[in-house]
Amino acid sequence: MASLVTHLAALALRVLRKPTLESAADTRAWLHGPKEDADPPHWLTARHWVNRRVTGGFPVYTVRPRVGTAPERAVLYLHGGTYVSEVSAWHWVLVSRMADAGCRVEVPVYGLAPEYTYREAFPFVTAVYRELLADVSPGRTLVAGDSAGGGLALALTQTLTGAGLPVPARLVLISPWTDLTMSNPDIAEVEGSDPWLAPAGMLEAAAEWADGDDLTDPRLSPLYGPMAGLPPVDLYIGTRDLLLPDTRLLRDRVRAAGGTVEFHEEEGAFHIHPLVPVPEGGHARERIMRTVREL
Repeated sequence: MASLVTHLAALALRVLRKPTLESAADTRAWLHGPKEDADPPHWLTARHWVNRRVTGGFPVYTVRPRVGTAPERAVLYLHGGTYVSEVSAWHWVLVSRMADAGCRVEVPVYGLAPEYTYREAFPFVTAVYRELLADVSPGRTLVAGDSAGGGLALALTQTLTGAGLPVPARLVLISPWTDLTMSNPDIAEVEGSDPWLAPAGMLEAAAEWADGDDLTDPRLSPLYGPMAGLPPVDLYIGTRDLLLPDTRLLRDRVRAAGGTVEFHEEEGAFHIHPLVPVPEGGHARERIMRTVREL
């Protein structure tokens, strides 16, 4: 049973956020509207050591604890936002918690649709990962992401061996968007209970991000990519999340390929609940922090 706080948050999302994604026209207007400020909030820079650099023309933020020696553990975090929205306050809160756990956290600010596509994102995030491994062992590195960033994190990891790079020690994926075709027939069963996401708007965003390319390309939809050779994967998803059917399918395909999956399905929780200040999100964040501390 979901908490009262989650019920109230879901009601607010249904009123304030879902209408944009239910209308293709409203989604197009959102897509072509101004982007948010991606800079870390002041409280984060006051709490942690934060460095900004440019890699391949895009900014990258390194966040790490202010005290102690340079961390020997690292997280590469890829933020969500339907490939349209910038890194948000909710993302920075999770990044801060990871830094508090004694990690260096790399946050690549990849270009967003419609100005940019996955073609620019892939070489960029691969370069950031390569730079990270110059300082931190892959055995103490975790790749994580939520929603669109979760899909990008999985797709990146599937391509690392081909790029001559070792895979990280673990993947943590929060409500990952792994199939941009939105073609899973079970999605229809969840759509009515999801207070946030809707296929119409997500398909608009997917088309812009793909820029005419086949949506089943694994760099766009890693659900169709290779599952063998992945590191252990942690999946976080709620039962009121439109991406639940594809996340269950991802779990099954990784296991069928011989991989290890820790699957956390939260009854009554909505999209990216571990990032949201609700009780169910707090429980999930604690599990994620345990994973980070065990690197």
